[in-house]
Order: sequence, then structure tokens, then C-alpha cells
Amino acid sequence: MSSVLPTPESRATGVGALPHIDPAQACDEVLSLFPEIPFIPTLPNRGILETIVFNDSSRLPGGVVQDGKLRIDSSRDLAAGMEQIYLDFMEQNTAPYALSPEYYSGFFEMRGRDLAGSLFLKAQVTGPVTFGMQVVDENRRPIYYDDQFADVLGKMIALRARWCDEAMRRFAGVTSTLVVLNEPYFASLGSSVIPVHHDTVIAGWQDIAGMIEGGLGIHCCSNTDWEFVMGLHPSFISFDAYTVGREFLLYPDALAGYLERGGIVAWGIVPSQPELFGECTEDQLYSVFAGIRDQVTGFCSPETFYRQSVITPTCGIQSGNPETAIRIMQAARTLSLRIREEYSG
Repeated sequence: MSSVLPTPESRATGVGALPHIDPAQACDEVLSLFPEIPFIPTLPNRGILETIVFNDSSRLPGGVVQDGKLRIDSSRDLAAGMEQIYLDFMEQNTAPYALSPEYYSGFFEMRGRDLAGSLFLKAQVTGPVTFGMQVVDENRRPIYYDDQFADVLGKMIALRARWCDEAMRRFAGVTSTLVVLNEPYFASLGSSVIPVHHDTVIAGWQDIAGMIEGGLGIHCCSNTDWEFVMGLHPSFISFDAYTVGREFLLYPDALAGYLERGGIVAWGIVPSQPELFGECTEDQLYSVFAGIRDQVTGFCSPETFYRQSVITPTCGIQSGNPETAIRIMQAARTLSLRIREEYSG
């Protein structure tokens, strides 16, 4: 397993994106609501460079933006760019893969904050599967289907993730770190329509896991092969439990083993879509959680479930406005407090 994190004991945090434009406001609100497990928000509404895939694309060989999409220009010298990534990976040279404010403004805002008292600090980068499935070549074929590009992406993301991990360790008050790979395209695992091969996923995961000293997690807001995901032994699994909780619980033995080994599950109970969230009450969200808890504690101890759980929104909160995002995050915090008070009482 990737590095074991401090036990969260059903505390709350967020996932990634927020609809804010002002990084200072976004970080203020994250720290106000989630001081014990703060996350570094991405702010995609500030511009295309802060959106998923684009925000980790600065070192992509041959990468160009056309019609608002990231593509590969094969007329460029792709071989030289790939060779440099391989060399940097062997030498663990992370400096060229450093973040910059135009790609991740929240990261640079958060680094000036005092995070003393936090259990761990969480950041998010694009996973290689999602990156490779969203970027296409001149034939509109995802570059993840090119074996060499798939291999390069794993190493490129590994260098980016290591830089983030090392940088977060220098933030004031931080004692533990977590880098989460944003992997919505894990939904393609096992698909006959948009196939993603398990061996390729494993190779990329191993490249990244071998570079990270802190925790390494996975976020997937769609259904996937959860037994395979747990078998990668991430420190942290984040998913939309509100929608696909039943599918996740189809693997009770794998889940019990994962939790007992120190793995953490972030149960995305609070809908991140403003329209759906507006239809929910606090008691309804608690009922969703209680149903999950009752099933999981049928095959692992209530203490293990409590200790290794985190409460979150279902995904990043990109749509809506900052006020709505605050209400969604506050609902996750309120649910967490209710769970913790009930357990301790």
C-alpha cells in the first residue's frame, strides 16, 4: 500500500474544484470548513489552464490547444520531449514539472497559510488514464492507446505528483501529505466500448507510487472496477457514494481488507451538483450514509469503518456559485460532525 495516512475518524474534506475566481477566498473557506483535512482547491472558472488535464499539461510532448481542446501536434519533435521525460524520471528531476500560478492558483495561495493542526494536506493532479483518454492525436485517437505515450504519461504525472508532494511538505504546519489522482476515466476499466487495459493502468500507477513519499490516492466519480482499484493499494479512495455506493459495496472482502490495512475511503455522500443538492435534506444524506455504514459493518468492525472513513461531496464543485459551494461543503462538515458525535456518544 502507498504510505499510510493518519486515521481521519470520519472527518470531512472537499474533493478538488471550486467555482471561485479568487484563490484567497477559496482557500479561506476551505480552511474555515475543513481545518483538520484541508484540500488545495483547483479553480477551473479562472480559465482553461486550471481545468482538468490542462492544469497538468505544461510538459506534454507536442501538446497544443486547438478549439479549446488539448491535442498532439505530431509535426513537432515528440521524441526529444519523451526522451527528456524518461531522463528526468530516472534522475528524479522534478524542477521542470513544478506548478505555476496560471495552472494552479490555489496551490500558491495555500502555501502561504499556516496549516498547523491539520492531519494531512490534500492536493489533486490529473491521473494518466484520464489525461491520455482526453488528449488526442491528429487522427482523434486518444494518446493513451499509444503504448509509448501511455508509458510517458505515467512518468510525466509521477514527476508532477512528486513535485507537489515535496512542495506541500514545506508548507507551514504540514506533517502529512496526500496527492490524489483525478481519474474519472477509470470508468472505462472493463468497458468493451472504450477499453482501458489493466496492465497499462498498473504500470502507470507503479511509476507514480514509486515517486511519492506521502499518501497517494484515487478519485473516480463514476462506477469502475472497484476491486481492481482497491488492489492497487492506494492510501485513499474517493468516489461518488451517493450514486454508486451500491456498486462499490459489491466487493465486501476486498473492502474489508483495504480498510483493515489502513486504507481510507472518502464517501462522497453530499451531491456536488447544485440542482441535486437542493433536493436533499440533512436527514436524507444521513440516511444514505447510515445505509452504507450498516452494510460495511457487516463485514468489518464499526471502529475500523469509523476510523478509516472521510465524508466529502460527491465530486469537485465547479458549477454554481461560491455561496452554493459553501453550502455543499458545509453539509459535508455537518454530516461529519453528526457522525462523530453519534460515535463518541
